Amino acid sequence: MITQTLTRRSAMLAAAALPIAAALPLSPVTAALPLQGAALPAFTRSRLGGFEVTTLLAGTRPMDKPQETFGTNASPEDFTALSQANFIPADRSLNFFAPVLVNTGAELVLFDTGLAPEGITAALAAAGVTPDKIDLVVLTHMHGDHIGGLMGDGGPTFAKARYVTGSVEHNHWSGAGDKGFDSKVKPLNDRFTMLDDGGAVVSGITAMAAFGHTPGHMAFHLESDGQRMMITADTANHYVWSLQRPDWEVRFDADKAAAAAARKTVFGMIAADRIPFAGYHMPFPAQGYVEPAGEGFCFVPLGYQLTL
Repeated sequence: MITQTLTRRSAMLAAAALPIAAALPLSPVTAALPLQGAALPAFTRSRLGGFEVTTLLAGTRPMDKPQETFGTNASPEDFTALSQANFIPADRSLNFFAPVLVNTGAELVLFDTGLAPEGITAALAAAGVTPDKIDLVVLTHMHGDHIGGLMGDGGPTFAKARYVTGSVEHNHWSGAGDKGFDSKVKPLNDRFTMLDDGGAVVSGITAMAAFGHTPGHMAFHLESDGQRMMITADTANHYVWSLQRPDWEVRFDADKAAAAAARKTVFGMIAADRIPFAGYHMPFPAQGYVEPAGEGFCFVPLGYQLTL
């Protein structure tokens, strides 16, 4: 009886209030905070033995018609099917540009420099680093999105740094007549040291040939206190299309067969040794693992493994 009384009374009060509510002026609905838009962190930092490894988001770029770049030898049906299976659109993608900063405890070593000085210096600033603190800049290869941050209108971005790159890569671009190389790298030539496969950048950082994307493209192996990581640069350019289908051709790969072979070799080692890697174009924070999957590899994003 109590429930029935309360229900009847509530209904009567609601009915009585209807004319009053209808007479009130409508007011616009406002959110507690305006929509801010999508955002990504500028950096992420973790430990690798005695090293600190910081990935830096130096820029992003949306891309339409990604199959014109990735999987150019795949059928549109296969490209769409693989995309859908991985919950990504087949007609649009987002490209990341993620240089890596390694603090060895003795030196700050920066791998690649992004598209322009503004991008890399902003990411470094977010991480609490000024360009004059960089001791060594390592270039994995000479594409514009890796050398673009070397030089601006005011001169070299990293005024006190030394530079390292692969000898095969530097020799190729020295005679290529490339505008980006000639304006960004050549002015710094007297500060470069050249490496070959297996060469040491500093103690604990070793070059590994991963030719194909460019004639002398290099990956780098980090090891400190028994912990290891690979910096793979552009060995794979996309976490789905290039890893799960390493034989799919990429428009920017200079030697497509060699690039596919390098993907299989480098990521086969990473998978077998179960070590993390940092990939320049991987979804930020651009670090993860791979496990064998079918004809290629499945990307496993880094969790908290390197923060323990």
